[in-house]
Amino acid sequence: MLVVLPPSETKASGGRGAPLDLDALSFPALTATRAELVDAVVALADDVPASRSALGVSERQDDEIERNAALWTSRTAPALARYTGVLYDALDARSLTPGAKGRIAVCSALFGLVMGTDRIPAYRLSADSALPGYGGLRTVWRPVLGPVLADLGEHVVDLRSGGYMALAPATGATTLDVVSEAEDGSRSTVSHANKSFKGRAARLLASTRRRPKDTGGVLAVLADAGLRVEQSDETSLVLVVPR
Repeated sequence: MLVVLPPSETKASGGRGAPLDLDALSFPALTATRAELVDAVVALADDVPASRSALGVSERQDDEIERNAALWTSRTAPALARYTGVLYDALDARSLTPGAKGRIAVCSALFGLVMGTDRIPAYRLSADSALPGYGGLRTVWRPVLGPVLADLGEHVVDLRSGGYMALAPATGATTLDVVSEAEDGSRSTVSHANKSFKGRAARLLASTRRRPKDTGGVLAVLADAGLRVEQSDETSLVLVVPR
């Protein structure tokens, strides 16, 4: 089983690893596209106003553009240490075993799909970024990322947000939606806290000794951990939390 997470806009600075080596990343079928996008983002950083527009950042975030300018030369860190924020706080990757870390991948706008242990630099590029000369990152990634996601050789639990799911589908993967339930039984979609619950679910799934081969097996792992989970169709789960 492989758990696929979305990236985060916030990223830790620095790192102890050598500069970016695309050939060292997992999923070599993505190398050429990664190189093309890294070069494009580095070149774009020479034009600060254009970078602000393409990346959706303000003048106060020009340090993000500086990060992009140094993509080929800055230090790297494992993806699970690079990404920060609510989901990654709940995941608490630092306390995971090496085996658990090896069951987590991250889908990003710049690198496509990387394992959580792959070393990457800090950067700014989102699924909805509008790089000049490109018709959208979905058109860039779908032809190459789609086949990779389809040929992983194990059951996938796809916890990506909508924008990253749109880069390429993970056909047959188990998905997880989070809803809150009031005392009267009414339900509503969980927004911000959704990330925290998905981080917790990712941790449970990566840490289990079981190897679920389908959505029912994923449900069993989460339910046995005390979560209230329902199966809404063949590949979709709903995590129900109190409002």
